[in-house]
Amino acid sequence: MSTNGAANNPVQAIDSIAFRRAELESERLRIFAVLGAVAIFILVILLRVFVTRTISAATTPWAWQLALAAAIAVYESFMMRRVNVALQAGHSLPAWFWILSTILETSIPAFAIVFLTTQNIEPAYRPLASPSILIFFLFIILFTLRLNPWICALSGAVAGVTYLAAAYHLGWRPPVPGIPAPVTQTNVVMNAVILLTGGLIAAAVARQIRSHVEAALREAETKRKLEAVEHDLQVARSIQQSLLPKERPQISGFDIAGWNQPADDTGGDYFDWKTQADGKLVVSLADVTGHGIGPALVAAICHAYARSSFGMEHNLMEAFEHINKALSADLQTGRFVTFVAAVCLPDSPDLHLLSAGHGPLFIYSRLEDRFIDVQPQAVPFGILPFFRSDPPTQLRLGAGDLVLLPTDGFFEWENDQGEQFGVERMEKTIRASKDLTPPEIIAHLYDAVIKFSNGTKQQDDLTAVLIKRL
Repeated sequence: MSTNGAANNPVQAIDSIAFRRAELESERLRIFAVLGAVAIFILVILLRVFVTRTISAATTPWAWQLALAAAIAVYESFMMRRVNVALQAGHSLPAWFWILSTILETSIPAFAIVFLTTQNIEPAYRPLASPSILIFFLFIILFTLRLNPWICALSGAVAGVTYLAAAYHLGWRPPVPGIPAPVTQTNVVMNAVILLTGGLIAAAVARQIRSHVEAALREAETKRKLEAVEHDLQVARSIQQSLLPKERPQISGFDIAGWNQPADDTGGDYFDWKTQADGKLVVSLADVTGHGIGPALVAAICHAYARSSFGMEHNLMEAFEHINKALSADLQTGRFVTFVAAVCLPDSPDLHLLSAGHGPLFIYSRLEDRFIDVQPQAVPFGILPFFRSDPPTQLRLGAGDLVLLPTDGFFEWENDQGEQFGVERMEKTIRASKDLTPPEIIAHLYDAVIKFSNGTKQQDDLTAVLIKRL
């Protein structure tokens, strides 16, 4: 718990390790300043006594002044030790320590006024003529480094009270209302008011300094947390990317490629392929609602369920039912996954296609130079606890035919005019690049979308799998 109270409550503590360290470091700076002032004071006294000889030992108790300065130096050194120990231990100093040290240090000038002022000045004028009154302001100013407005206000109050007590000891008496008072009476009161006002002004300055320190610490903490989150996202991205296939599938009669680029560090899309025991190749693609770390986790779960389901001797309908049942138990309300899978048979033009809410799909017939419309056969995963679907679509592909399974990040990408790339441009781009290899077709499609966007930021994940019949 911090020893200093919050700016608006002397009891409330700031639960911040960084702030506790900052106030201790600031206290170290204050002590260094006091020690520096004491060193300068001692040097000036010695110069005036032994070099310029402007101080007479008979009229000025310079030896006692040096003794007081030495005592202050010893006390501040003790304070420095306490602060250093607290810094090394990582804890703060108790509240009573700050309050007691404030009262003690602020009272020092009053003792100097009473006992160390030159005897050549009349006692009634000593509270006004003693240079020691300036030391009050030195301590009040330096107490702003304790970053606590209440400490500064306390120092001003203690300075005013102890100054009046010193003046009273020297013979000053408060003026009586209605009776003319000499200057020694009225000016002493004015000096006490100025000391109290100085403490209040220092409190306002300390409040402002404290707010800047707290803001800087919050900014540093926020930056640290953002860096940690960014690091975690980079790790998550590398893990997610590691789940994607490293090699293109090898199946006789087909050329297949996949590609993925999330909108954020992580995304909710993925593609995969898996060769079954009978030689069939299952190519799949999923799109989780949204993008970012949440959908990325769902995509990883879906990937695991799909791998498990397609690894068994399930047909497409049974595999989809198994995936939907597993996902429905995990997904929160309002989140779902669109999913599409295609089964390719080696050396066969037949391809089976089943979509759970994923579309549009682009099936291009090279012979007929047209796109075949295939609608999803079922709703997305996670919407219903049970899976109902029409039978998979059976396609017979000819040489050069294309099956593109994309996510909606392609055709829903808007340009700077708010216009989407759209399905028609997708088909036009695919038709124009039909003679290229699958990786080249996907690259050509991405370049077309980027050119169309005219510099707008990618808002959704991009994933595509292209199957080409050889």
